[in-house]
Parts: sequence; C-alpha cells; structure tokens
Amino acid sequence: MWISLNIFLYLSLNCIFAASVVNPGTCQLQGHFKLNGMYQDGDFILGGLFEVHFFTLFPKLSFKSEPEPPYCEKFDMESFQQAQTMVFAIDEINKNPNLLPNITLGYHLYDNCVMLGMAFRAAISLASGTEEYFSNLNCTGPPPVIGVVGDPGSTPSIAISSVLGLFRVPIVSHYATCSCLSDRKKYPSFFRTIPSDAFQVRAMVRILSHFGWTWVGLIYSDDDYGIYASVSFQQEMQQFGSCISFSEILPHDNNPKDIQRIMEVIKASTASVVVVFSTSSYLMPLIDEVVLQNLTGRQWIASEAWATSPVFHTPRYLPFLGGTLGIAIRRGEILGLQEFLLHIHASNNPKDNMLKIFWENMFRCSFETRSKDTIGEQEKSICTGHEDLSTTKTPYTDVSGLRASYNVYKAVYALAHALHDLMECEEGRGPFDGNSCGNITNLKPWQLVHYLQKVNFKTGFGDHVSFDENGDALAIYDVLNWHPSSDGSIRLHTVGVVNEGAGTGKVLSLDESALYWNFQTKNPPRSVCSASCPPGTRQAMRKGLPICCFDCLPCGDGEISNATDSTECVTCPDEFWSNFDKNQCVPKEVEFLSYEDPLGISLTTASLLGTCFCALVMIIFALHLNTPIVRANNSELSFLLLLSLKLCFLCVLLFIGQPQLWTCQLRHVVFGISFVLCISSILVKTMVVIAVFKSSRPEGKGTMKWFGAAQQRCTVLVLTALQVVICAVWLSNASPTPIKNNQYIRSKIVYECAIGSVAGFSLLLGYIGLLAAISFLLAFLARNLPDNFNEAKFITFSMLIFCAVWIAFVPAYVSSPGKYAVAVEIFAILASSFGLLVAIFAPKCYIILLHPERNTKKAIIRRETKKR
Repeated sequence: MWISLNIFLYLSLNCIFAASVVNPGTCQLQGHFKLNGMYQDGDFILGGLFEVHFFTLFPKLSFKSEPEPPYCEKFDMESFQQAQTMVFAIDEINKNPNLLPNITLGYHLYDNCVMLGMAFRAAISLASGTEEYFSNLNCTGPPPVIGVVGDPGSTPSIAISSVLGLFRVPIVSHYATCSCLSDRKKYPSFFRTIPSDAFQVRAMVRILSHFGWTWVGLIYSDDDYGIYASVSFQQEMQQFGSCISFSEILPHDNNPKDIQRIMEVIKASTASVVVVFSTSSYLMPLIDEVVLQNLTGRQWIASEAWATSPVFHTPRYLPFLGGTLGIAIRRGEILGLQEFLLHIHASNNPKDNMLKIFWENMFRCSFETRSKDTIGEQEKSICTGHEDLSTTKTPYTDVSGLRASYNVYKAVYALAHALHDLMECEEGRGPFDGNSCGNITNLKPWQLVHYLQKVNFKTGFGDHVSFDENGDALAIYDVLNWHPSSDGSIRLHTVGVVNEGAGTGKVLSLDESALYWNFQTKNPPRSVCSASCPPGTRQAMRKGLPICCFDCLPCGDGEISNATDSTECVTCPDEFWSNFDKNQCVPKEVEFLSYEDPLGISLTTASLLGTCFCALVMIIFALHLNTPIVRANNSELSFLLLLSLKLCFLCVLLFIGQPQLWTCQLRHVVFGISFVLCISSILVKTMVVIAVFKSSRPEGKGTMKWFGAAQQRCTVLVLTALQVVICAVWLSNASPTPIKNNQYIRSKIVYECAIGSVAGFSLLLGYIGLLAAISFLLAFLARNLPDNFNEAKFITFSMLIFCAVWIAFVPAYVSSPGKYAVAVEIFAILASSFGLLVAIFAPKCYIILLHPERNTKKAIIRRETKKR
C-alpha cells in the first residue's frame, strides 16, 4: 500500500513541479504510459481495467538509453468480451431515456496484462487523466473518471483501492474476491458485484461436507487471492470438523522443482480430494505435470477463479480433470450483447488499439506493419470491411455462460444508478450537510460512493443488485461439474446452486443424478483420514495428528453414543443401562429373588418340605401322645417347638418375591419371633431336663415345683414377648422399606428390603443368639445326665448346628450381592430349622416308628438301672 501511495505522490509532485517550470498555473504530464485501451468521450467518464493479455514482457535493459516500455502477449478472448460488455452496457444506458436522461457516459478502458505494475499504471492514468496540460489547480469540475470498473484481480485491487480510496474514487470490481477487501476502514470506496472469498470458501466447504469429504488437500496460488482464501478455508474446515491433509503454495515463477515437490505431496497423501484456489495461469504448470505423470484418481474442487477457465477444457485434460466440481459466479443473460459483439470492427474506432490487437489475433491482420497489398483477398475483405464475426466460434462470441461479463454489466449499471440517484436528489432533502445534494457540475467522488452504497435495482435477467455494509454483493453461486462432451473435450454442466440468502434455509441444492464422477465406480470418492465411528463408539484422537485422524473406541458399560462420529459417550440415567450395541439406554433389569427363579423355586420347595415334615412329626406325636417318648419332658413343649419350627419354615416365603412394604416389615419380625419361640421352647426343655435330674436326688426333691407346666408356659411367653417388644420398637422408629439398590451391580436394579435400623436388626439377632448360647451351654452341661433317653444330648447337638449356621451366615451375608444375600439368609433359616427338627425329633420318631418295643417306661427304667 505504501509503495503505491509513494508512486502516486511522486507523480503528483512531478506534476506540480512541471507547472512552475513550463507555465505558472499549469500542470504538464511528464510522460505517457503505453497502455492498450479503448476510449469514448462523454459527459461523465467511467474507467475500466481488464486482463486482456495473459503476460507482460520487459525488454532488456541496455543502460545506454531510455528503457522500452513493457508489452503484453497472449490475447485473452474471454476478458476482451468482458471489456466489450462494459462498452455495450454504457451504450445501452446512453440509449435508455429513463436512466441518466440528457447525460452521456463515456469510457476509458485499459488492459492490465495480469501484472500489478501495469494495472497500477492504468489506474493512475484513469485517476489523473490523459490530457497533456491541466490548468485548473482549484480542482473544480468532475474528476477524469467518476468510477472504475475493475480490477479483476485481488492483488491489483488492493493496491489500487489503497490509493484511489484516499480520494474516495468508487471502484466496483467484477472479479476480485479476496475477503480482505471487505475491510471498510482500509478500502472505503471499494465495491464488488462478485461475492467475497469468505462466501466462496463457505460454499466450497458446504460441498465437501455434503459428500462427507473431511480429509482434503489444499493448493493455492502465491498471491493475495490464494493466501487469504486458504486461511479462510482452513478456518471454515475446522468449524466443520474437517482437516487439511496437506497445504501447498503454487509458486509465482512456475519453478519446476516446486511443481515436482507438490506432485510428490499429492501422490503421497491419502486424501482423494484436492481443493485449489488459483487462477488458471498459476495452475497450468501443475496440471501439465499431472498429465505428464498420469496422475488420476483425484477429485478436484475448483474455486471460481478457474472453475470456468476454457484452457482446461480440451480432450488432453479430460482423463485427469473430468468430474471436477467447482463453484462459479452466477450465470446471467444480457439481451442484445451477442449482436453487439458480432458487429464490432477495428475500423470503427481507429484510436482503440485494443480492437486492433483483437482483430490481429482473430484474423492475422496487421494494421501497423503489413500493407493491404501484401495480404490475401479474403483477409483484405475481413481486415478492411465491416463483416461480422458470426462465422467464427471463440470464447469471445460465446454468450451461453455469461458470468464475469454479467458481473461487469451489473457493475456498470450500479455506477449508473448511483449517478442517477444523485441527480434525482431534491435540494433540502439531500443526505449531506444541511440536507444538501451533490452538485452534478462539480461532482465529488465521495458523494457517488454514498449513493453507490444504497443502490438497489433489478437487472433484465431478474437478479437484484445491492451491496451490504462492506460493499459485498449477495452471495450466490452455481455449482459446476466438468462433463465429457461428444468430441472428447470438457463441457461445463450446472448441477446445483449455493445461495446464502435462500429463504427456504437450504443453502446448498444439488442434483446428484446429474453428477459425473471420473472414477471406475462412477460414484463419489471417499476421502477421510479415519472411517466414521458408528453409534456405540467414540472418537479417540491420535496423538500428533489432525482431529480427523482418530480411532474408534467402544463406549464403556452404562454409556452410549447414538450418533455417528461421537466425541464422547453419554452416561445413562440411574435407572437405565446401555444395551449390547451401546447405542441406546434401556431400563435396567430389576433383580430380586422371585418364585420363577430356579433358586427361588428350590428354596420355596425346601420351605414347604420343612413345613410338611413338621406337620408329619406333629401327627406322629399326636398319634403316640401317651407313649413314654412323647410324654417325657413335657409333650406340650414338643408341640410348641414343632409349631415354632413350622413358622420358621413358612417365614421363608416372605423373603421370596418382589419386596413390598408389608413383606419387608413382616419378614424379619416373623423370623425373629418364630426363632425366639423355638429357642425359648428348647431352653425350657433343657431346664426341665436338669430339674428332673435334680428332683431325683434327696437334696433336690422340691425342684420340680418351680418347673411345672404353668411356669414353663410363662417362661416361653415372657422370653417371646421380649422379642415382640424389640420388633415393635424397631418398626415404630425405623421400619424396613423396599429400595432399588444400584450399588451391587451397576447394570441391574436390585430390589431389596432396607433394614431401616441396624441397631434394631442387630438387637433382634443378638437376642436370638443369646438364647441359643444359653440353651447350648445348659444342654452341654446336662449331656451326661444318667437316663435311658437323655434329651440334653440331642439339644446340645441341635444348638451346635444352629450356632454354627448363624456364625457362618454373617460373613456369607455381607459378601453376597443382590438376591444372593437374601438366598443366604433363607438358607441359614432353613438349615438351622432342619437342624433343630432333625436333631431333636428324628431320634424320637425313629423309636416310635421303627422300635416301638423301646418306647416303654420299663425299657427306659431298665436302661437306667443298667447304667447305675
């Protein structure tokens, strides 16, 4: 920017210095730039900058004479069509009575030869004018040009806008897309009818995202257009979660070593998609190397700078570039343009050397070095006549896909509408200080900038033209696909639209059935660093690689991912668990000891068998009630003990099934009272055995009066009542309740009964243990008392089993999870109950049923006598 400004200031100072030397009050140009151009006078002049030639050549320096000016080579028919479109638009406006009536527009158009220096020279010529002398030092009257259409390149536009923007000269570019030009502080008078690269990049990323291409290569030109576009592209790719496999700069000097290095990078990359931000002139050497090395199998994505470039549409490039997807600026139609283009001739305006060059390139005419006598008759008729160009098929005459030319057309009309709006201003209602209007006879460029910012009109094709606060046009692109044509060349086919302003919300619209894929499968390629992670897995980034390179790890237990390429697994809610595929949370399995469970069936069967055995023993005892075995040691206590054992067996049923509030409250209460009733009966029977023995001795003859039937019943009742009190206090303070426990097994909900109060439950078990310990101790001491049928031995053995079972129960219960803890408790109840039943009543039933001869008082007394 500063270099450009210094050049401009240097020229201005030279102009002022010349004024003092030649004639005070007059400025004289120090020299003229040799520029190819076209001219037409008018009330107001519009400037134009176009890339009519591809290259600029500089003569060799001799250091002995003034250097020859540079000259341009390789005529570009398409760019010349753009220049002629500007001429056509101005001519159309001059003929329109409703737009700028009584005003004639002229033009000065220059060729920039795709070189910054030439473009800047042309811009300075437009800003300063081409008159030999300038005597109006007060700078009154309109400027040499009221606006400039161009430059098509981003880098020249930056330089030109940096200088002309200081004077607020409006510049409307038809092809400069660098997003940096949207900075209103740096470029206050820059506008464009083509969307900026920010929108172009976003459109290209949308296409990549649509096909799932997250791993792509990036190539860009070494200029402002390529550099700014590549930065924006990489930022957009990060937002979409995509990655760049490689990023390479196309050298401006077309160094073969650099081109070869880029080719090696492309071949080594696993990316099947290559995105290119470049003009065709930068890209041509690389594509030629692609053809030379026969590099196929790549999907090329073209930026708008080369998506429509005809230089690649030859049969030579079809095997390599066929199927290319690109975005292009919106195609339009201009009525009457083709007839205008077909009827121009160099002889129409002899001053326009750009027309002469065009004719020389079209028909090999030479207006300077060849005589009319030295050319053939056919050439002579063409070079000197006014024949049209309808028989010649070139990019110049092709108006089927007007894109850049259509933007030129819109740019000219935007300036014309801004000038028209300025002229229509009513004094006292103007937008400037004091509600003033712009003076058409003393037009200031900044006034036109104001109106240009607010233009809003519709073209004959039906497109709206307006600018946002940054001077950018509405972002809308055509999506192009390079199809093979019948002659083996490449033809462009529009397959979709990217419209940032779409009211439907669908920005990208693609006709996928119309797409041509240059692959054997005829399907779109796959370009990812890592395959997508299916639901049920998550991405785990690979250290040192881009985010698109990852491994897929399965979600942990209780976690799910229900979307593709999830970065995290989500934990299921408390009452849910992940399914087998880890892609859905399902209700947790509810676990409890049920009657349908094999374990529950087994324990229920054992409980009922124990109850039946108790009933059977009671029947046996009832049938042999008057026998000595049954009557010995108080038959009433025996029946009470059998009843309590039956309750012990039946209380097991309260532990099986889904826990309910009433079952939780009853199970331990019934268990505790039943076992206390059982143990207290055994304790009283033991005490009776001891009392009987002592009463048989002279010193203890009165002992039995303290252990009569009433005392026995009262003792059992009191001991059982204490347990009832313990249970009542426990239930009233902290009653057991059913709960859903997730702590044992995370994948299941264990339905169990919370004991409520640990102290209450401990006191209940402790009381049972105390009675059992006392019974065991007394029975152990009385085991050797002389008697033919000493029941103390059997009680000792039964208490030993009981205590062993419940001592083993504690660690087994604590270490068993879920329903197995309940099963352990049931097993302890059944084992201790069967132990008591078998140890105490099995010997008696054995004698009653199998040896009735021993069930007599005489047999018992005889055995007792033998022992003595």
